[in-house]
Amino acid sequence: MHFLKWLYPGMRFKRWFVLFAFGVIITSIGLALLFNYKFLDVIEESIFRAVYLWQGSYNYTVTTFAGGIIAIFGAILMLIAIRYVIRSVILVLVPNKSERLVDIIYEKRKLGKGPNIAVIGGGHGLSVLLRGMKTVTSNVTAIVTVADDGGSSGRLREDLGILPPGDLRNCLVALADTEPLMEKLFQYRFEGKGALAGHSFGNLFIAAMNEVTGDMETALEKSSKVLAVKGNVLPASKESVRLDAIMEDGTIVEGESQIPEAHKKIKRVKLFPEKVQPVQAALDAIKHADAVILGPGSLYTSVMPNLLVDGVAEALRKTKAIKIYICNVMSQPGETDGYTASMHVKAIIDHAGRGAVDFALVNGREISDDMKEYYKKEGAYPVIIDEDAINALGVGFVKADMIDETDVIRHNPDKLAKSVMRMIYSLRHEDNFE
Repeated sequence: MHFLKWLYPGMRFKRWFVLFAFGVIITSIGLALLFNYKFLDVIEESIFRAVYLWQGSYNYTVTTFAGGIIAIFGAILMLIAIRYVIRSVILVLVPNKSERLVDIIYEKRKLGKGPNIAVIGGGHGLSVLLRGMKTVTSNVTAIVTVADDGGSSGRLREDLGILPPGDLRNCLVALADTEPLMEKLFQYRFEGKGALAGHSFGNLFIAAMNEVTGDMETALEKSSKVLAVKGNVLPASKESVRLDAIMEDGTIVEGESQIPEAHKKIKRVKLFPEKVQPVQAALDAIKHADAVILGPGSLYTSVMPNLLVDGVAEALRKTKAIKIYICNVMSQPGETDGYTASMHVKAIIDHAGRGAVDFALVNGREISDDMKEYYKKEGAYPVIIDEDAINALGVGFVKADMIDETDVIRHNPDKLAKSVMRMIYSLRHEDNFE
């Protein structure tokens, strides 16, 4: 029965099976003409004699049945031959996955038909979403912030003058379709007290690839091949930038990592320098997307920096794609204290303009009292879904169960991806996008 999987819809093998069979028929006719039908006469006469000896008379029904059996037998031989020809090639190309060949091909064909999705953000939240999205479509482009200035990324940025690789690495690993060992390797962080302490191997790998290729976009493209990434990962800009925040009291906090530490209410954020050239492929991904997803992740330090790169907000407003903002479940201390869902959406509109968001995807699952108490100690609270205020901004919203509660509250990759896909397909149908 496993062999019948080659006949699944969308595999694009049946047409070649038919063509192969047609070629065999044509070849047979050619040989028959070449030898003046003599060998066909011999076969036909042998069948006639066998039927006569068996029944004592000639019966057209029996010979017709015999012809059908011979045809089926020939077809089986052709299919077996094709299978083993393909298998012999695959054993050389992907020896470790040859047993899953049919499933791999079917999965790739199916995912290749999924919608084109551009995801904008950074931090841990973006990688969680990407882990879910790669199971429903391979047409994913992650547009990642380049404003990170903390940890290993900040040190490499300062020492080598490169774009911070940390968020880019997380997105590559999230979209990877490779061995678990390779994923662990890219996420491995060196310990000890030396110069390598605190650096992740993946960050160093991307930094080295950037040095070899001379370009971060190319470095990510080559790294994607190593990890067998389903989709694309792009920096929002190739230029090094700093994220600054203008607070309500007029003070300015410089640096993405310093903004939450100020513990002041943010009025707006800006890039330094303010004019930053975008990556053209990122703009193209937004333009041609069926859906653009903002978040999840830190509102001001993960999502917003991308929207401040020249051309990104404009491309977002102009695209015909459905634009969905995934609202955070909990407030973030030092960044979105006291924010409701509508305040998150309004902040995006204030920075990117009206038309940057069509719908907000918000948490519809009740958070347990134990979790509320745990987060209260950290200064975080559930984001209130103020439905009327969201609609007053000209933005719709959808409630969905998209989280898990363990020791902390986290977005569930599969739940999140399914919620997004349901929105995309239902909204495309309503708007006659298909």
